[in-house]
Amino acid sequence: MSLLFAMFGFSLAMSITPGPVNMVIVSSGVSHGFGRTMPFVSGATIGFTLLLAAIGFGFYQLLELYPQFLKYLAVVGSAYVIYIGCRLAGAVGSIDIAESARPRFHEGFLLQWLNPKAWVACVSGVALFSRPESHASLITFVSIYFLVCYASLAVWALAGDRVRLLLGTEARVRIFNMVMGGLLIGCALYLLYLQFFGQ
Repeated sequence: MSLLFAMFGFSLAMSITPGPVNMVIVSSGVSHGFGRTMPFVSGATIGFTLLLAAIGFGFYQLLELYPQFLKYLAVVGSAYVIYIGCRLAGAVGSIDIAESARPRFHEGFLLQWLNPKAWVACVSGVALFSRPESHASLITFVSIYFLVCYASLAVWALAGDRVRLLLGTEARVRIFNMVMGGLLIGCALYLLYLQFFGQ
């Protein structure tokens, strides 16, 4: 039972804390509302869960053989996060904006596979909760993480939806989006800095 609590606690801590995906979700919740943000939430949850499973069931050994892969991923992933941040910063404040501006399922999925925070969470979780003699522990961990991740990201979408009511005007929503986009770009640059100069 204590192992299940540890898995739950790890999953919650990694899912609920701010990161690139959470920033996109809260900003989308502000601009588009809860319901229209949920496809992105679903994509991000499924993308993360599949990444966790892939690392747990074999990719982890590949990372040990080629540790430089994470540095290359940091560059590509940070570039994609900066792109998403620029899109957020330029988003208008109207709920009636074009559908094409709304974050989509595939973007949530892709963002997790290019998100350095997601890779760190997966590698750390696999190292902590997988057992070489059996896959049962890893399957349990992946299942718990899916549920916790989905609920945590949905909470961020709901928070964004509620913040929209507080902001009140399109001009304030636009400022909020600019701040969130700037934070996302800053987060990506910081992750890049840690990869190359943080050692």
